[in-house]
Amino acid sequence: MEQVLLLGASGSIGEQTLSIIKEAPNDFVLVGFSVGQQSNKIEPILSAHPMVKYVFLRDKELADALSNKYPNIKFFSGDSGIIALTETCDFTMLVNALVGFVGLGPTLVALGKKATVALANKEALVVGGALIKELLHTGNGQLYPIDSEHVALRKCLAHANLNQIERVVITASGGPFRNWSSVEMQNATVADALKHPSWQMGAKITIDSATMMNKGFEVIEAHYLFDIPLSQIDVLIHPESKIHALVEFRDGSYLADVGPTSMAIPIAHALYRGKRPLTLKHPRLPLEAFNTWHFYPLEKEQFPAVEIAKNALEKGGIYPTILNAANEEAVHAFLNGQIHFNEIVSLVADALKHAPLIDNLDYPTIVRVDELTRQKIRKKIGI
Repeated sequence: MEQVLLLGASGSIGEQTLSIIKEAPNDFVLVGFSVGQQSNKIEPILSAHPMVKYVFLRDKELADALSNKYPNIKFFSGDSGIIALTETCDFTMLVNALVGFVGLGPTLVALGKKATVALANKEALVVGGALIKELLHTGNGQLYPIDSEHVALRKCLAHANLNQIERVVITASGGPFRNWSSVEMQNATVADALKHPSWQMGAKITIDSATMMNKGFEVIEAHYLFDIPLSQIDVLIHPESKIHALVEFRDGSYLADVGPTSMAIPIAHALYRGKRPLTLKHPRLPLEAFNTWHFYPLEKEQFPAVEIAKNALEKGGIYPTILNAANEEAVHAFLNGQIHFNEIVSLVADALKHAPLIDNLDYPTIVRVDELTRQKIRKKIGI
């Protein structure tokens, strides 16, 4: 039985993960979880999953109060609480559904404990892909992606050798601004940017979808997950969001992963370590719905974020860390009404132009560069 530590239990991925665990009590048991700020989710989760022994929440006073109410559960809080939870909890699988840089630390801890990581946290691979690969290559743990695009690629690549592949294609809905001009996007509001046409997600990743930075991140993820050169990774706009990824072979044929717009399938794929569960409750995609689907090239002038992300990976070192930190701060500022939509990507691009020269890439260095970048972005914005 898989003993699961779930980080980010209160988000969309976390809630769907809890549902799958609840549906398969013979396969999974939840032993720990984190909820960040949404402390109202704690008691319902504890009621549904009585084997939980470890919980993280941001508020220390509430954590102390809950410790008195639930003396058999160890509660963690504060800035170092997520790492402490991951170090202390006994688990066989970490489901990392955190948002942002905070997801890197527990991923490294879990792999260091030789556990399996089911990863929905894009930023961990973006900023720490080299460190994660090193751990995996030295026999420390296993990693299964949760992103629908990378689960799709994993399925397709299982049927081929890399020398048979011409390219892989990550699809994108195009987000809420697919049909907007660059000029129109300058005046986009937060409400506009949060109207994703295909997926229901948290605010940060929805804004990343609007700028297309999420696709830049997914290109970096694909590179690290599958050892595919950047030159063989493409992004295409597919508004219907039914084909999640494709592999084009050197003989001109394609292999694609097709399915409903549902995260239940990729989450289950990761939870079952790359195997398909016998039953899974989720919306189906009937064959009658296999009608006209469309593909369009990504307009680089309209969505420069993908090329910016690729360039950061090509430069390597601390550049992906700067890419992510600047993006997180800029997105946060936009959501708080402190900058315009078009300033998100421009702030990221500017941060990368003024990157410090640092050769040694280890976790403490990444943490230091992350914080320095955030400070510079906040100063530039004036917050």
